[in-house]
Amino acid sequence: MKAIICTKYGSPEVLQVSEVKKPIPKNDELLVKIHATTVHIGDTKIRSLKPGMGDIKDIFIKAIMRIIIGFKGPRKKILGMEFSGEVESTGKDVKLFKQGDQVFASTELNFGTYAEYTCISENGIIALKPTNMTHQEAAPVPNGAITALLLLRKAKIKKGHKVLIYGASGSVGTFAVQLAKYFKAEVTGVCSSTNIEMVKSLKADRVIDYTTTDFTKSGKKYDLILDAVGKIEPSKREKSLTQDGIYLNVLTSTDSLKIKSEHLIYLKEIIEAGHLRSIIDREYPLEQIVEAHKYVEKGHKKGNVVITVKQKIKC
Repeated sequence: MKAIICTKYGSPEVLQVSEVKKPIPKNDELLVKIHATTVHIGDTKIRSLKPGMGDIKDIFIKAIMRIIIGFKGPRKKILGMEFSGEVESTGKDVKLFKQGDQVFASTELNFGTYAEYTCISENGIIALKPTNMTHQEAAPVPNGAITALLLLRKAKIKKGHKVLIYGASGSVGTFAVQLAKYFKAEVTGVCSSTNIEMVKSLKADRVIDYTTTDFTKSGKKYDLILDAVGKIEPSKREKSLTQDGIYLNVLTSTDSLKIKSEHLIYLKEIIEAGHLRSIIDREYPLEQIVEAHKYVEKGHKKGNVVITVKQKIKC
């Protein structure tokens, strides 16, 4: 099968198209034909071994990453952490899924989604794909949408809460705006001028252009400030919180979050009810994974960048 191999850390060019053996599912696993995967900022940090948390923190985090992921390069050479696809076959002990099921999933640090096929345990973070989404639309949900959901739950968001989402045009941000509105909060999105109309289309009550307006100078207080890009200075966020307000940073507040398949099932229900959609900025074929990583690293993507995987046609 065709896959993208990463043998060492570095620039996007370390990602190479290669032919590898098609995986064989274990007794409790599914063999999934991948139709779509994604490139998000976390993928680029793993590939480059650049956490981007600051000079001192980066030294410590890099050491941890080398221990967990691999010293000179990733132990698991096929990167990618989420996908949408079709179950091609199942191990003999699998009971929850069957051949032909349309599924979406997160593989987390097991990686393996930059390929035509992957194997995943039936007890992993996997669920049936929303019926009203294409594979390209479903692929970003297991990362960005789940992250947004768990952060909002961590903040104990409820009806009437005033929520500010900084970086409202990114993957986590676009999902967070929609989910906060679903929970009946009053939502203010912060983004650049080029993304204002897009964020408005997500039903944000108010949108602030950070290039012209400092949200901290309005005097408005928020019950939750969700920093979806990790760029708000401490002094700014503190002055804009209510007395019991909470600040959550997507870069530092997700460490304790445990992703489960039930979260995917919950999001599937919201999606099928018409309350949540994926914003897709660009789509690339698997062969253009280098270009996709370069684009995401620029830090200006709107919503999600999707990789479409096309399998070879058997004659």
